[in-house]
Amino acid sequence: MANLKEIRNRIASVSSTMQITSAMKMVSAAKLKKAQDAITAMRPYSDTLTDLLQSLSGSIESSDASKYAVVRPEEKVLLVAITSNRGLCGAFNTNVIKAAQDLAQNTYAGKQVSVMAIGKKAADILGKSYPLVANESGVFDQLNFANVSEISDRLMADFAAETYDKIVLVYNSFKNAATQVVKKETFLPIVPVVGAAAESDYIFEPSKAEIVSELVPKALKTQLFKSIRDSFASEHGARMTAMHKATDNATELRDQLKLTYNKARQAAITNEILEIVGGAEALNN
Repeated sequence: MANLKEIRNRIASVSSTMQITSAMKMVSAAKLKKAQDAITAMRPYSDTLTDLLQSLSGSIESSDASKYAVVRPEEKVLLVAITSNRGLCGAFNTNVIKAAQDLAQNTYAGKQVSVMAIGKKAADILGKSYPLVANESGVFDQLNFANVSEISDRLMADFAAETYDKIVLVYNSFKNAATQVVKKETFLPIVPVVGAAAESDYIFEPSKAEIVSELVPKALKTQLFKSIRDSFASEHGARMTAMHKATDNATELRDQLKLTYNKARQAAITNEILEIVGGAEALNN
């Protein structure tokens, strides 16, 4: 059994860790509220706009089709992996990295797969196994639509120049504070909805071709911004949950150590009493 000093040091160490995890939990909880409100308000608009453009791409004449809806043989694939810059958030980053690796090794096996990392964790891990074309970790320092638009512009330019035949987003979608769902979402090309019924609810003004040329780039920027916002909210939810569990585990460990300390102290006191009584008896004899 460890001596009393060692147990006291362990109790102090666990208590310090518990204070840190509790503080991180509260910080993430505060940031989560703002991030959750932002993605909840943005998601319906982004999803509806994406559905509209998919139906439009499916009904437009091939001669007027957008350059972002051109389907080519998938020989060169770019995976945009969206993770966080920091850890201590459970399996949040690991799930995205595993999903990206699964796409590269199975779905696109034998293809030329490259990676764009949005987040340091994706850059650190995926960059060791696949060509890393860019590391956009700095976007989280000031997460706004303008900064994300610059990334989206580069992706659209690369696709239009046939640098890549397909671009796929891999990220965590926010469900609630305790649950994040990994999504593998095609960014480019725009996948059309087959069938004329897809456009029955819409009246297009001006022409479909003009809408394609003007609205599609804006919709793609919105889609990427929504994905990063989704991942940002998921990160704080995952970190809050992970730090809550860590705090509970630290509390339980501290209580066990205190019980062990009290038992050891009681045993030490009992031994001292026995030694005193034994010494007194020896003097009397």
